[in-house]
Amino acid sequence: MTIFSKTTLMTSGALLCATIGMATSAGAEELRGWNIHVEDYPVSIAMESFAAEVADKTGGELTAKTFHNGVLGDQPDAIEQVRLGVIDFGEFSLGPMGQAIPETNVVSLPFIFKSIPDMYALMDGAAGEAIGEGMKAKGIVPLGWYDAGARSFYNSVQPINTPADVAGLKIRVMSNDLFVQMVESMDGNATPMAFGEVYQSIKTGVVDGAENNPPSYESTNHYEVAKYYSLTEHLIIPECLCMSLKTWEKLTPEQQDIVMTAGRNSANLQRELWAEREAASMEVITAGGTEVNAIDDKQPFQDAMAPVYESFLADNPDLTDLVNLIRNAE
Repeated sequence: MTIFSKTTLMTSGALLCATIGMATSAGAEELRGWNIHVEDYPVSIAMESFAAEVADKTGGELTAKTFHNGVLGDQPDAIEQVRLGVIDFGEFSLGPMGQAIPETNVVSLPFIFKSIPDMYALMDGAAGEAIGEGMKAKGIVPLGWYDAGARSFYNSVQPINTPADVAGLKIRVMSNDLFVQMVESMDGNATPMAFGEVYQSIKTGVVDGAENNPPSYESTNHYEVAKYYSLTEHLIIPECLCMSLKTWEKLTPEQQDIVMTAGRNSANLQRELWAEREAASMEVITAGGTEVNAIDDKQPFQDAMAPVYESFLADNPDLTDLVNLIRNAE
C-alpha cells in the first residue's frame, strides 16, 4: 500500500490520463521513457507529471510514455540505450553512469555533499552544469536532478557518532571500490554483498550492519534486525531525469524549452514526494523501536575520508576542480 495521500495519487492518475489522451492525438510523436520503479513511487509520479506537462505545453505534438518497473531492461543497458537514442528518456542514478561519464563519479565520493539542501543548490547550479556538460559529451542531456535521499549507517551493535564507532564493524556496502575504501578508512570491515542477502546476514551475524536511505531501511525491514540508525548521510547520490541527445537534437528550440522546463518542474515535485516518503519511513522505524541518532559534527568523518579522495584524484586528476567546487561550497 502506498504511503502517499489519496490526493497525490488522484493527481498523478489525472496526469497519466491526460498524457495517455494526448498520446492518441493524430500526428503526435511519442517518446519512450525508462524507469526502474513501481508506478506509485516518487520518481514514477514525477515522470508522469513530466510527460503530462510536455503533452500539454506542446499541444500534443510531443507525448511521452514511461515504462515503469524496468520493463525496458536493467539500468546499465538502459543508460546505453538512451545514449544511442533507442530509448528517448529515462531516470537514472548517477552512480552507474560513472563507467561511461567520469564526471558523474564525483557524486559517489563519501561526504562530498554536506546535506540534501547543499546537494540541491550545487546540482541546480555550477556543479550540475559541469556534470551536465560531461553527460552531453557522451550523448545524454540532463533535464532535472532528482533526490534519492542520503545513505546512513545502521547496525545491530551500537550507535555511530564518530569514525571510531565504525572500527571493527562488519558493514555491507555496494560493490564499488569507493564504498569499500570509505568503510576501511574508518577501520571497519567492508563487505560487498547482494542487497537481498542483507537482512538474513545481519540476523545471523555475518555482518553487523549496512547503509542506506530511510525508505530502503524501512521497506526491507532491516530495522527489525539492526536497531541503531545513525544519520551520517555519508552518501548523497542524486538521480537524473535525462533525455537522449539524439532525441533532443530533433526537437525545435521551442520544444526544447518546454521539455527542459517540464523536467525541472518534475524534479521539484519528486523532491517534495521523496521528503514525504522519508518522513513516513522515519515514523515507521521510530515506532518499531529503532534508536535514531543525528551526527552533530561530521567533520571527523570528512577528515577520515582523506585517503579516499587522494586515491580518487590520483586516478582522476582532471576532476580535481569539480571535486573542489563541491567540497568548498559554503
